[in-house]
Amino acid sequence: MHDENSSEIEGPRTSNNFSESSHPPQSGTFSPRSGRKEQGGALLGRKPAILALADGQVFQGWSVGAAGHSVGELVFNTAMTGYQEMLSDPSYTGQLITLTTAHVGNTGCNDEDMESSRVHAAGLVMRDCAMTASNYRAKYSFPEWLKKHGVVAIAGVDTRALTVLLRTQGAIGACISTDVSQPELAIQRAKDFPGFDGIDLAHQVSRTTVEAWTEGHGEWAHPSEVKGNPHIVVVDYGVKHSILRILIDRGCRVTIVPARTSAKDVLALKPDGVLLSNGPGDPKVCDYAISATQVFLEKKVPILGICLGFQILALACGAQSLKMKFGHHGANHPVMDIRPGVNRVMITSQNHGYAIDEASLPDFLEVTHRSLFDNSLQGIRHRQKPVLGFQGHPEASPGPHDIEIIFDEFLQILAYHSSF
Repeated sequence: MHDENSSEIEGPRTSNNFSESSHPPQSGTFSPRSGRKEQGGALLGRKPAILALADGQVFQGWSVGAAGHSVGELVFNTAMTGYQEMLSDPSYTGQLITLTTAHVGNTGCNDEDMESSRVHAAGLVMRDCAMTASNYRAKYSFPEWLKKHGVVAIAGVDTRALTVLLRTQGAIGACISTDVSQPELAIQRAKDFPGFDGIDLAHQVSRTTVEAWTEGHGEWAHPSEVKGNPHIVVVDYGVKHSILRILIDRGCRVTIVPARTSAKDVLALKPDGVLLSNGPGDPKVCDYAISATQVFLEKKVPILGICLGFQILALACGAQSLKMKFGHHGANHPVMDIRPGVNRVMITSQNHGYAIDEASLPDFLEVTHRSLFDNSLQGIRHRQKPVLGFQGHPEASPGPHDIEIIFDEFLQILAYHSSF
């Protein structure tokens, strides 16, 4: 569980943990216990890499991605699957992801499971990386895919020690570098990382033109069509493709607009509902989005806010946001629907470093969901208007899908609203 009162420990100044399966078996293995090559093989093609933290700690490993360096906010993710979806999720813009699961890459990667048109995460940290893929859908091994997309990644790191450090200290600036001869430079780059406060990342990752979206999940779809083919305008703060696909699978007509689209221009599209999408960064700097949402609220347009969109919705209603210590990142987060007569627990996917302060909510917003990890706010619903929001990722791909019912709830609101 995410306990922000974990006892403080001092992480190692350097770490030299080598994985036995991050290279082809025919190359021999490196024993982390003995420090010796075994089975008579040479460790061919392995290039060293380092992970430097802003507090001066350096973790050693080897490169399994592109050469060079990458700087960002170091966070940990507790999911056991979905590494391709994570890296291509715009919500991870500027972040270096540490995977707590020990073994990564068995299923390889393909061109279909992208959550956007490119990789947005700044880099990746792993304990153990599979060099070959073992899945019928794989087109690339994980290292091949990382190099193809220019992702700087390091394996062989003691991710247990790193995760405890992040839980204790909080998210921290870091640098992954394949130039191991200059650790001091990597540390300085980590120290120079400015963080995300006051930076409009949503505008940076958003589309720049209005687009119609028509692609569903195809053979993987779980269609649940609604009557009337409702028109949903999705405001793109970094929208994941799975959100759009779910709407199509449910019989919606979908139009995507850039983050800075005015309320007037959105309303000119005559939407049946507006979806405020997920996205990266600090919600407070998205003043244009908050202002537009206030117009939607005034006009009583049905609204669904997801992740960053949830936070923008809450701010538009007068609530306050706050920066979390290490955020919620993973696919195993229990969330309870606390509404009377429901009291249902759902396992959810989460990815956010900011949250809404529940104490700041106005009386006209009802709390619908809370995290069972730390009791933080996860869901809201307007008491008088057709408006709801969820902090996590109900579209989670590859899963879990428990909270996907939030889309059905939104479409039910649309159907009821359109009947008047």
